[in-house]
Amino acid sequence: MIIKLEQYILDRLTATEKKIIDYINASDTELSKMSIVDIAFETFTSPSTVSRAIRKCGINGFNELRYLLMKPNDNKNIASVNEIMNKSLVEAAQTIERVSINKLLEIINTIISYKNKKIYVFSRGPTAMVAAEFCFKMELLDYNITHTDDPKIIEQIAKNAVKNNLFIMFSLNGQTRELITAAKLINKVDAKLIICCCYDKSTLLQYADYYLIAYKSKNVSIKEFEVTSRIPLFILSRIIIDYLVEQKNTLL
Repeated sequence: MIIKLEQYILDRLTATEKKIIDYINASDTELSKMSIVDIAFETFTSPSTVSRAIRKCGINGFNELRYLLMKPNDNKNIASVNEIMNKSLVEAAQTIERVSINKLLEIINTIISYKNKKIYVFSRGPTAMVAAEFCFKMELLDYNITHTDDPKIIEQIAKNAVKNNLFIMFSLNGQTRELITAAKLINKVDAKLIICCCYDKSTLLQYADYYLIAYKSKNVSIKEFEVTSRIPLFILSRIIIDYLVEQKNTLL
């Protein structure tokens, strides 16, 4: 039995939720291979109902339940897959926890105030995928925005920066030489600079007007190259975009 049903827990569960927990306890040997959708299908419920039932039992969602099941598991393949999935869960959860609502609102209000002005987005390396998607969605929201990851173009644009420009930089460690050089030039003309990175001691932060710092896992899969997961930066990008959409819909 993976979930112990104490009386105080039983008192909180609906009949449907108790049926879900009974199924989980009866299927604990197969649970590590299942998804929350599988359990919902087998119990004729929904994933949200399964999640709610698990949380009422003091477990922080299905992924935590599956992670608990992983530890005594003799199947090394299953244990390995669960460990990998848990790494992404931790990155996402830790990143969201680190987002300051006040800082986020300051960034949102700043971006909105530049709706009719020029916005530049800089990035380098694999992080360019995050910045490119961010710019694509900003364009759909009718912002005048340009993204580049070319170091020479970054430097030239930064040299020509003026006070009424807004710059946004996405960087994993915030230590990229070209971005730091650009940040210094931007700072000299008092243009606004927003930084999204995963390192709270980033050199870039000293030049930022506003910043968000995501969580980066220390467990890197491919150690020979700098191809660390950009999931945390994608999450920051999504939070900003979704909030801008929410603000736009509110004004309609």
